[in-house]
Amino acid sequence: MNKIYNIYKLLYNTYGPQGWWPITGYGYHKKDYSFPRNSDEIFEVCLGSILTQNTTFTSVVRSLENLHLKNALNIDAIESMDINELKEDIKPSGYFNQKARYILEFSKFYKSLNGAVPTRDALLNVIGIGEETADSMLLYGYNQLEFKVDAYTKRILLELGLIDEKTKYSEIKTMMQNSLKESVKDKKELIIIYQEFHALIVEHGKKFYSKKPYGEECFLKKKFL
Repeated sequence: MNKIYNIYKLLYNTYGPQGWWPITGYGYHKKDYSFPRNSDEIFEVCLGSILTQNTTFTSVVRSLENLHLKNALNIDAIESMDINELKEDIKPSGYFNQKARYILEFSKFYKSLNGAVPTRDALLNVIGIGEETADSMLLYGYNQLEFKVDAYTKRILLELGLIDEKTKYSEIKTMMQNSLKESVKDKKELIIIYQEFHALIVEHGKKFYSKKPYGEECFLKKKFL
């Protein structure tokens, strides 16, 4: 029995499709997997992936809306924006000084791609982009088979006894990907599952894994422990 895939199915049956990554001015796009539809939307997902570091997505939405109001959710606008104005607009996401630097560093990298899909290794060489941010960009911005692992993922798997405290990001990611690939062979379907699974983990995590003690009423523990 593939426990990881069964966890996904239970979460999906409980919460339904999530429609991530939400696009400013459009919102969540449940069961529409054509997003992102253009280069500006890809760039927005990448910006959001940087902004979401060490903060909540609610805060990220506020920052993106600030930029959206100035028609600044595109590479040219970001590059021409005054640095202090950029910092002010992304302030809701916290760490605005370093995130402004990360955004500008990524913007140079993004422009150099000329529309090509970046490799994971290339992304990891950009200042401010770690494994989770790179996987977020690739999965939601470029529809690549890269599972995104976040704090909720680790907490849930830890409570279910599937990992321990010392399990590394790369090990969790490999476990998730290998387990899902055992049950689903079609690449397009797998990308959808990767996207929905992470979003479902966030939804479940907010309900049961935001405060200690984690997972007290978690129905996954009742089902799979």
